[in-house]
Amino acid sequence: MAQVTVGQNEGIESALRRFKRQVSKAGIFPDLKKHRYFETPIEKKKRKAIARRRQRRRASSRYGNSRR
Repeated sequence: MAQVTVGQNEGIESALRRFKRQVSKAGIFPDLKKHRYFETPIEKKKRKAIARRRQRRRASSRYGNSRR
């Protein structure tokens, strides 16, 4: 859980900025989006397959092993 203590002379904007940074580092937003709705096992399998394809495509372009 992300927690920020506001200093005595600190503005609310800077405290909010620090809080947002902590939340993004903790990975709370992706987890929240993932749990917003129920995902069937088939949907989960499709999502993971798409992620694998995307990862493979990135790795091949990174090392110059393009199949064009």
